[in-house]
Amino acid sequence: MVQASPRARLSNLNRRLGTRAAADGKLSGMAVASPTSRLQGLADGSNDSSLSNRLRGRRFELFERLVADIPRPLRIIDLGGTNQYWEQRGWAGRDDVEITLVNLDAQDRVHENIHPTEGDATALADHADKSFDIAFSNSVIEHLFTFETQAKMAAEVRRVADAYWVQTPNFWFPIEPHFLVPAWHWLPERTRIAILQRRGVGWAGRCEDREFARQIVQEHRLMRRKELQRLFPGATIVGERVAGLTKSLTAIHGFPTQP
Repeated sequence: MVQASPRARLSNLNRRLGTRAAADGKLSGMAVASPTSRLQGLADGSNDSSLSNRLRGRRFELFERLVADIPRPLRIIDLGGTNQYWEQRGWAGRDDVEITLVNLDAQDRVHENIHPTEGDATALADHADKSFDIAFSNSVIEHLFTFETQAKMAAEVRRVADAYWVQTPNFWFPIEPHFLVPAWHWLPERTRIAILQRRGVGWAGRCEDREFARQIVQEHRLMRRKELQRLFPGATIVGERVAGLTKSLTAIHGFPTQP
């Protein structure tokens, strides 16, 4: 994506491990709600002028500095990535970079240097140890339901590449980026489920079915800094600050120079 927006990721709930490439932005079986268009506009990563996309661009400037001294061609595996993300970053079509996208449903191939594939971010058996220079992931690991599943993805990230960059929203930032509600992720699970049964929240529409509402809530497990450090013990954890608070965390390891 840029990556697919949170709305698009929610639409692919039943195809969730490691994918951000959903297309239609609607939750199956749910009426899509209309939270404030302002909040959605700020959070829509597919919009070039959104706050979300501007923050991604700022993070990517650091990534570009870190990879500057790595020999070319550069081999990147992007877990949950999309053509659009690399287009917006200006890396689509480059002849010195080869990017393999991994999603449960492969996107169409539209660029010579970007190879969309089907796969599971928690089980990359098709890829040998250290077969890439960099494993890259942007806002995926928080969609894996449990810490145990997140650990499986982390192990694969560390296995397939010499260096890695894994970004995820910070649990302690007060605005939950998928539901766009202050302190949403700090509420008891049963409370969040009950709210979704009654009204749409953020990118999610109202869902009267309790079990489906439970799946939506449980899919989103935001991570704390100490958890990310536990999964990536050799990494430097870089915080992205917005309004004086840490909005997201990125585990970075294996680059010629660390941040």
